[in-house]
Amino acid sequence: MTLPKLQKIAFIGDYLPRKCGIATFTHDLRSSIAKTSAAECIVVPMDDIPGGYLYDNEVQFQVVEQDIEDYRAAADFLNFSNVDIVCLQHEFGIYGGPCGSHVLALLQDLRMPVVTTLHTVLSEPSQTQRAVMTQLVRLSTRLVVMTERSRQTLINIYSVDADQVDLIAHGIPNAPDTDQQILKEQFNVKNKAVALTFGLLSPGKGIEYVLRAIPEVVVRFPDFIYLVLGATHPNLIREQGERYRISLERMAKELGISKHVSFYNRFVELEELTEFLGAADLYITPYLNVQQAVSGTLAYAFGCGQAVISTPYWHAEELLADGRGVLVPFADSAAIAREIIGLLGDDDRRMAMRAEARRLGRSMTWDHISQSYLASFRRAQRERSSHRPPLAVRTLDEQPLALPKMQLDHLQHLSDSTGIVQHAIYTIPDHAHGYCTDDNARALILTVLLEEQGNDSPTVHSLASRYAAFLNVAFDRDTGRFRNFMSFDRRWLEDDGSDDSQGRALWALGTCIGRSRRAGLAAWARELFHRALPECEKTTSPRTWALGILGIHEYLRRYNGDRVATTMHQRLAERLIRLYDATATEDWPWFENTATYNNAKLSQSLIAYGRGSNEPLATDIGLKSLRWLCGKQLSPQGRFRPIGSNGFSREGTATAVFDQQAIETHAMVSASIEAFASTKDPFWNEQAHLAFDWFLGRNDLGQPIYDASTGGCYDGLMENQVNENQGAESTLAFLLSLIEMRGLGATLRVN
Repeated sequence: MTLPKLQKIAFIGDYLPRKCGIATFTHDLRSSIAKTSAAECIVVPMDDIPGGYLYDNEVQFQVVEQDIEDYRAAADFLNFSNVDIVCLQHEFGIYGGPCGSHVLALLQDLRMPVVTTLHTVLSEPSQTQRAVMTQLVRLSTRLVVMTERSRQTLINIYSVDADQVDLIAHGIPNAPDTDQQILKEQFNVKNKAVALTFGLLSPGKGIEYVLRAIPEVVVRFPDFIYLVLGATHPNLIREQGERYRISLERMAKELGISKHVSFYNRFVELEELTEFLGAADLYITPYLNVQQAVSGTLAYAFGCGQAVISTPYWHAEELLADGRGVLVPFADSAAIAREIIGLLGDDDRRMAMRAEARRLGRSMTWDHISQSYLASFRRAQRERSSHRPPLAVRTLDEQPLALPKMQLDHLQHLSDSTGIVQHAIYTIPDHAHGYCTDDNARALILTVLLEEQGNDSPTVHSLASRYAAFLNVAFDRDTGRFRNFMSFDRRWLEDDGSDDSQGRALWALGTCIGRSRRAGLAAWARELFHRALPECEKTTSPRTWALGILGIHEYLRRYNGDRVATTMHQRLAERLIRLYDATATEDWPWFENTATYNNAKLSQSLIAYGRGSNEPLATDIGLKSLRWLCGKQLSPQGRFRPIGSNGFSREGTATAVFDQQAIETHAMVSASIEAFASTKDPFWNEQAHLAFDWFLGRNDLGQPIYDASTGGCYDGLMENQVNENQGAESTLAFLLSLIEMRGLGATLRVN
């Protein structure tokens, strides 16, 4: 078979000037392929900051990391650009969505072969990580790994066909011959023994264990210098600032080794890095993660002919085997000190180790590695030539329905330093009615879901803190209950809030605990959750029980061994089941004689409880009642029609059509997604979309209920018009529905 020449290759991943290892790798690989082949080599990078980076001309399309639509648009761009092959760099954490699942939307739409380089291959993945990896393998024509250990993990843990995997070492630059003495003079370390660690700084690098080894080293080598070269990781800077580097500097001072340690807090270019390596006598990688599949810094140092001391993470264990380097146990300062002293005290051994590293490094240069990648690309062409046809046009049935963009403008407009204002006159906050716990609890849940899906911007963090602060002051520690209504001048309008506000606050606290990565937020929520939990059992409202069940369900995501919470979970679920048994008939399979507001939450809570606790009776009741409610809320035209608040739906009477409320629509969206997670029945996926489409205009008046420009939502659908006020409850109902629908899309991509 004669294959067409590779005329255009696209590289997807982080890219310079973004400061991370994947960006450097993608840049170096792309540059080497461009030099080695005649193909045009373009780049599609991921942007993790507003506006992206100042890229070179080879970057032809940029993807906002957390915007799923950008991934689909990138696929269209590549399909229409006549790209022959895509080379994807994969690492958990560089793509948007749960465990980076957004990238699957891009791969699913591509019409050319994909060669994926796996920079991490986890031997103990989470359920979602495994699901993402399974789809990634399916959508990739070929896979590239950099160590034999990673290859075996793919085969044994992920059941990948060995013939699909290419083993290609991490590339390194051609290192020039250098005079070490000249370089030592240049860095003012003449006649000193120098050890070097370089790379982006973060706690997992284990630098502290080298620092603790230095006091013993300087007894034998008084002029010893340890150089730590590299800027703090940008993600760590955003989350913690320079806390880690500062702690290392203070540790060095406390150990009395300040004159033996030098930190270079900057991201160095290749030429400068080569000079630092040339001036060093040995290189140390004290990393703490055994499953680190590859280290570009280790490959660079080894290939440049350095004697290496390393902990036995996967890449180091393989690269430094058979005496090519020295391996020490993890977090063992005494062993590090012993091996530093041993190598510095044995010039013959150290120089022999360096010579062997330089010899082997010749086969790892990008000139050689690029040829291996080109061979993998051509093989991918052969294997893919008879598969998917190169079509760029897709029908609606072949692609997921588009969702609106997440706009938080109106949410911010309604929020002030106290919390979120309840009502609005059109789009203007109505301060006359103040605030309530119900809305601030909903808003807090939204911020946690935004964080979980990667939209954890400073703005979202700030909003979350305000909503949490409102709940904190709403909680009466004497009674264990939440107050609900607060005036605009911050006076509580009641001593005790409604039962619903108790359940909704507990739901928000459980969500913070079970889903947020913000340790401070989760710790605060845990303390309040335990104080509020006992009062939930004293309530009499079925909706409060349902909201409490959902809150405990979220809490048990993290603390599933908590017997107090588990017992309360069971008691509340049993109450709902008893209520259903006492009321439900064949024609009216419901919990009460009237279906009023927020109805689907009753069903959702039992589905969630049954799934989490392996109680099929609860699941069956939840699904049966929800399916009945779906029929009750379906118009003759096949549109979603939430039960109207002007009369509700009473057994034996007609169901009220108006006024239709956004909270009811959100309840159905959320419950349908829970039902789909429990059953994988496509009916529930369709039902979630049907309900969500009510916001988009697929309703009795044919008018959109949400404001596309701000993300606000109108307060309901009346008989002849839309209520154009955009209050907190409706706006949050829409935004919560949207974020959950985005989560459903991610779930569908990985299953």
